[in-house]
Amino acid sequence: MAEQLTQRADLSDLIAAGIRDIPDFPKPGVTFKDITPLLATPEALRAVVSAVAEQYGTDGVDAVVGLEARGFILATPIALELGAGFIPVRKAGKLPARTLRESYDLEYGTATVEMHADAITPGSRVLIVDDVLATGGTGRAAVELVRRAGGTVVGFSVLMELAFLQGRDQLTDVDVHALTVV
Repeated sequence: MAEQLTQRADLSDLIAAGIRDIPDFPKPGVTFKDITPLLATPEALRAVVSAVAEQYGTDGVDAVVGLEARGFILATPIALELGAGFIPVRKAGKLPARTLRESYDLEYGTATVEMHADAITPGSRVLIVDDVLATGGTGRAAVELVRRAGGTVVGFSVLMELAFLQGRDQLTDVDVHALTVV
């Protein structure tokens, strides 16, 4: 147990070291959590992918949904590690085939995301991955898209949860896994 706590603390430190705050982006009053330094560090990226894959590796994940845009970066190697397919959920108008769409509120406006209508085989077990859990709107929209397509959400995994924004409250019916909470 002590070893697991040490590993968790080490991972949390590695993540914290790889994230920089960008004040007033994309608009005044918002602090953007930039994960590009973490992504540029192979050890940190490998540790993040391994930690999520370890969490869900026994759940029989058929597909990993990645939320645009930074969720794509994390979800793709996680899907490979789990032996699962990757499914993008994108901003409206970016996917070429017939889509399912869901609108949501976020901390600085509203948005709509889409997923190809045929991306998920009914009955598939799906892990949703994003970089940051903020207000929970994007996560809630992704959960609804997966369910409308006939999939079962086995979890929602994020690199970082911004607890003060209470996004977890939007996902009470889903297993939420955050590698670090601030």
